[in-house]
Amino acid sequence: MRYTRFSMSIGRTFVLLLASFSFAAPAYSMSLRELRSLEKSARQGTHYANYYLVGVMEGVLEAHAQGVRNGAQASICVNSRRLEPGMAKILYDSELKRSAGVYEADMPVQLVMVQALTTVYPC
Repeated sequence: MRYTRFSMSIGRTFVLLLASFSFAAPAYSMSLRELRSLEKSARQGTHYANYYLVGVMEGVLEAHAQGVRNGAQASICVNSRRLEPGMAKILYDSELKRSAGVYEADMPVQLVMVQALTTVYPC
């Protein structure tokens, strides 16, 4: 009897936890338009945008590494070449200039960063 009450309370807790996750707002990526408005906002907007780009770059590299570990073919090969956090904005801007007219304002920033890293650090 005691185990039944315990398992019932665990079951209720699990259901409540599952329900709370279903109502949580999903995470989304920032669009090119949102990044531009962040850069123009507040006094430190450019710093926030640069931090975001560094995070995007690191996320792209980690996702790529995870895919390669799982058997996907590598498309970004940094090897021993230089890649520092301060280069995120330069990579992003150069990709936008290189492919002017390709990216729309509602496209995610990650798309630009993936293409920038693939172009600059090909395998």
